[in-house]
Amino acid sequence: MDMEIKKINELWTDIYYLLRYNHQEKLTHQNIRILQVIQKENEVGIKEIATAIQVSHNTASEHIKRLIEKKYVYKTRSTEDERKVILRLTDLGMELLHRHSSLDEEKLEQILFDHMNSDERQLILEAFSLLKERTADVYHR
Repeated sequence: MDMEIKKINELWTDIYYLLRYNHQEKLTHQNIRILQVIQKENEVGIKEIATAIQVSHNTASEHIKRLIEKKYVYKTRSTEDERKVILRLTDLGMELLHRHSSLDEEKLEQILFDHMNSDERQLILEAFSLLKERTADVYHR
């Protein structure tokens, strides 16, 4: 089993490396992780960011302040509790996160449609869907 895990990690990082976007923005790994938390979680505030990236509240607040200044993130109020500040991605923040954490869609399209047949594409979709489904099962326990 250990060899399977190592192989999946190797394949995953190889795929990402080969199919990643080229980007010029100077963002830290912490910045990307923060943007991901805001995108993937529901009603995230500074406290949740601090917990997710394992830093103090003050450090998380400084990170958020810089992301707001760069216009990647904005603050809003919770619809359930007006006292609670919620962080959201701007359109620019969503675009930036996509380029820094997703596969380049043009490269992916070229691989899927120029080098794979429909059965192979379906197999890839099913495998990724199954992996995501099982990941969600484990993550939400």
